Amino acid sequence: MRSEPNHVLVVDDQVDFAKGLKRLVEGRFPDVRVHLAHSGSQALARLGRTPVDLMITDLQMPEMNGLELLHAVLAAGHDLSVVMLTAHGTIETAVDALKAGAYDFLTKPIETDDLFRMVGKGLERSRLLGENRRLKRQLERHKDKLIGDSPAMQRLKQSIAAVAATDYTVLILGESGTGKEVVAGMVREMSARAEAPFVTVNCTAIPENLLESELFGHVRGAFSGADKDREGLFVQAHGGTILLDEIGDIPLETQAKLLRVLQEGEVRPVGSDRSRLVDVRVLASTNQDLQARIASGGFRGDLYHRLNVLTLDLPPLRERTGDIPLLARYFLLKTCSELGLPDKELDPAVLGHLAAEEWSGNVRELQNAMRKLAVFGTGSMIAMGALRLAEGDASASATVGGLPPFKEAKAQMTDGFSANYIREALRESGGNISRAARLSGLSRVAVQNMLARFGIDPDEFRQG
Repeated sequence: MRSEPNHVLVVDDQVDFAKGLKRLVEGRFPDVRVHLAHSGSQALARLGRTPVDLMITDLQMPEMNGLELLHAVLAAGHDLSVVMLTAHGTIETAVDALKAGAYDFLTKPIETDDLFRMVGKGLERSRLLGENRRLKRQLERHKDKLIGDSPAMQRLKQSIAAVAATDYTVLILGESGTGKEVVAGMVREMSARAEAPFVTVNCTAIPENLLESELFGHVRGAFSGADKDREGLFVQAHGGTILLDEIGDIPLETQAKLLRVLQEGEVRPVGSDRSRLVDVRVLASTNQDLQARIASGGFRGDLYHRLNVLTLDLPPLRERTGDIPLLARYFLLKTCSELGLPDKELDPAVLGHLAAEEWSGNVRELQNAMRKLAVFGTGSMIAMGALRLAEGDASASATVGGLPPFKEAKAQMTDGFSANYIREALRESGGNISRAARLSGLSRVAVQNMLARFGIDPDEFRQG
């Protein structure tokens, strides 16, 4: 099945020039459809008819210049990447366009390689913007649900739907941080008990001597401090669902009484000689190997078989690395929303780094990493410098592009430092001298002088 083409709009009052760009772009990108407009008003009319991913517009045009067009496009709510075309004498105006929301700019006469690289990056940015919009909608509609499209996650989601349609007890297995509580919530929300009570019990957070009372309740005088009758959590969950989180850690005595609840459907409060019927669906989760616990005498085999009617086994993040970019962007958007920050994007190099990590703490560890990046990363694009700072590299600096302004680094100034610095700027700018100058806070001439001084060829950093 063929995917929808990307749409690029070229806006330039020089008709032949615009047609030349159309031929170049469509010749290089077979899946791109290029539309032409020769004025700002034509461009706005085209945008009203066609969803455009990338707009390349001349800065100097009669009637409405490129900067005015940019403002009109953004004011109309069009979500696309905008590249500004400038002459050599209008760089300062182009910088103003970047501040106003343009993605980048190209100088005339345009180098073909620069054009192709910019179109490729601009379309990728637009794709990420679209993905971010989808994730934001998912964030708003399905808070804290399972994120991921890998085969392992597709199988898990199918299993959740199948399990939720029954009323059997479910054992949810998985390493710490894989989302067991989220899965339990999904089972409940998709079940016939969705509107009934849902009680979650963290078995490790309750002292052993109080766990039985918490689960089953107690009567007045059952023990020191029991000055009145108290309903247990099973009674509170009557008609609904209870999640016993970290079931592998409950003491053997409590396991025996839990087994009675599962077998007979009734609870007996501590200190009472009477039982009470309860209608509760039980979900249990653990990161432990319960069969190994049974072998060592720490868990009852009969309770295990009562709990293990249906099983959901959550894959660790290392077994679904293809989901990491999606999860990372999801958690970044979620954190920005929580902190009231503008939406941020992740540089592809950062996504590649994240995908290569082990993530022993699984999804929870990745979420915490994205919280750090949202705090340490300045600007709309989080690059490797912010990642190094978030990971505790004291030499890193979280600024635009992840690179500290050159003037802030002068205390470390040596020829070796200067050469390494300018190489890093070129690496982050893809070999574009103008962008390297903006990242470092230097003039374009100063960057060119440094390249000549250290014998650095910017072409080495251009991405093909």
